[in-house]
Amino acid sequence: MNLKELVTGVAGDKQFLLGNEAAVRGVIEAGVSIAATYPGTPSSEIGNVLSVLAKDANIYFEFSTNEKVAMEVAATAAASGLRSFTFMKHVGMNVAADSFMTTAYSGVNGGMVILSADDPSLFSSQNEQDTRNYARISNVPVLEPSNCQEVKDMVKYAFDLSEQFNLPVIVRTTTRVSHMRGVVEFGDVNDNSSNNENHWKRGHFKKDPSKYVPVPAFAGEMHVRLWDKIHKMEELTNKSEYNAEIDFTDEKKYGLIASSSAYNYAHDVVKFNDLDINILKLGFSYPFPQDKVAEFLKDLDEVFIVEEVDPIIERDTLAVIGAKNLNVTVHGKLDGTFPLYHEFNSDVVGEGLNNVLNFSEDETMKFSSSLEQLKEDIPSRAPVLCAGCPHRAMYYGINKAIEELGLKTSDVIFASDIGCYTLGINPPYNCADYLLSMGSSVGDGCGFSVSTDQKVASFIGDSTFFHSGISPLINAVHNKHNFVLTVLDNRITAMTGGQPNPGIPIDGMGDEAPEVSIRKVAAACGCDYVRVINPFNLEQVVKTYVEAFQRDDTAVIVSKAPCTLIKGLTKKPPVNFVEGNCNNCDKCVSELACPAISKIGGKITIDKAQCDGCNVCIQVCKYGALEAGR
Repeated sequence: MNLKELVTGVAGDKQFLLGNEAAVRGVIEAGVSIAATYPGTPSSEIGNVLSVLAKDANIYFEFSTNEKVAMEVAATAAASGLRSFTFMKHVGMNVAADSFMTTAYSGVNGGMVILSADDPSLFSSQNEQDTRNYARISNVPVLEPSNCQEVKDMVKYAFDLSEQFNLPVIVRTTTRVSHMRGVVEFGDVNDNSSNNENHWKRGHFKKDPSKYVPVPAFAGEMHVRLWDKIHKMEELTNKSEYNAEIDFTDEKKYGLIASSSAYNYAHDVVKFNDLDINILKLGFSYPFPQDKVAEFLKDLDEVFIVEEVDPIIERDTLAVIGAKNLNVTVHGKLDGTFPLYHEFNSDVVGEGLNNVLNFSEDETMKFSSSLEQLKEDIPSRAPVLCAGCPHRAMYYGINKAIEELGLKTSDVIFASDIGCYTLGINPPYNCADYLLSMGSSVGDGCGFSVSTDQKVASFIGDSTFFHSGISPLINAVHNKHNFVLTVLDNRITAMTGGQPNPGIPIDGMGDEAPEVSIRKVAAACGCDYVRVINPFNLEQVVKTYVEAFQRDDTAVIVSKAPCTLIKGLTKKPPVNFVEGNCNNCDKCVSELACPAISKIGGKITIDKAQCDGCNVCIQVCKYGALEAGR
């Protein structure tokens, strides 16, 4: 489809949308004025689409430096009476949590929605935490769509809910919901026009320190007001259309409660196997609809709780059973019926149900064997740095510098970070020994430098440096820590799909913007040794690392070269192989490990389709077996 149809489409139109695209339509229908994010898979496509459509939709949109800033942009917009939207992946909520928690106390005037995309099975994340825990910690309502239509509808509804109770609202998706496709019927679009010279609508902030400044004298009363809102909202959840019973039988012995993408698997298993189980689907899952759940449970003997990641609905259901003195057996994660971790599928749900019910095994095995066979038939492919990736040259160069200095690999600790460069963990580079979170490589460098006598090399990307690498760099300088920090500036936020960051002269809506210099920032932090180098010049790379390792302070090396996947980037002709000059040392394969170079039938082969002519391999080969293409 043409993305602009998300803006121009009218009520009744139907489009085949990605879940994240449906979220954008929900934002447009809701009449949002301000949107902000830091890109993170599986939510990234929302920002990619908004960056293209923001002006047409009269929305101000930005890629903020991190999720906390994005949360603050959205919160202040909502405090000024505008509808605002911020979105992130689940671990981004950790970064935003400090400000998010207080936003629940202060409340909002315009609607404020936070979409958090969870990642069961860790497809692109360092953990699989459950955002629903944040809803309970903060006492903020949460909606859980299970399909694309619900994504659009719930995002739109969340703004009405937010304004009704003057609270931010969380919409929790998962990888499957974010990335599934489905037919979405459009609704009406709220007017978001502006008569001033700015493209987006402007609000007005009415001062009220007792509401917006949570000093202890005010915060206690804020907490009381928050609980009052939650208690009133419980009436809504018990009657919400998003909490609905799907009847498959008149039998009342077994029931099943599910939410989000797990509901889809449970529904398919129950329907496919013709099981006598009715399902209570929870889409508005917090505040927990206790009365609705109690009514569903009252005539049951046993109930299954199907949810991904943490047993949150299960614990709430057990609390209802205890409070109402019901005699219902609960099967879920806590009794081992379903796994406590990873993404579910029809096999997982079917096996859990079958272990209790012992229904027809033949039908279950048809499901299971087909999926298992599919897994076996699909060849596995480990993620690797792209051919021509500037990071590869840096990893190759630092290992050569370590050799030149006479160090052992055990003498150097590699502190890595979140991004493409985490792939430095792979052999032959072996350049990732420790990783915690976004920006942690710099703080980790601080810790290792005072905890061990080993050399420390930290790696961080340009976007990640702006996200959360500057504060620990200041810490490193002030506390006289000794390590080498490499900022891998590939001129884009690469792993999440090529979004801009403050280091390039383009903002989130494609307009020109001031470019923030990483070199100047590092110097301003107090670093005496800051070098900007071309990673494709191996001699320069090795020489700079040798110098940096010999210092006794925090040395910063900025590797500046564009990601090979940037659209419109002009590539050089692919490298040629000169067979007569090859002495079979295989260093181009075994030490550089570029995916465009392989050895087939005892002969070095260049994949011309992959090779982008970076020419690093020519510098690795000392025998002239590789030469620049023409």
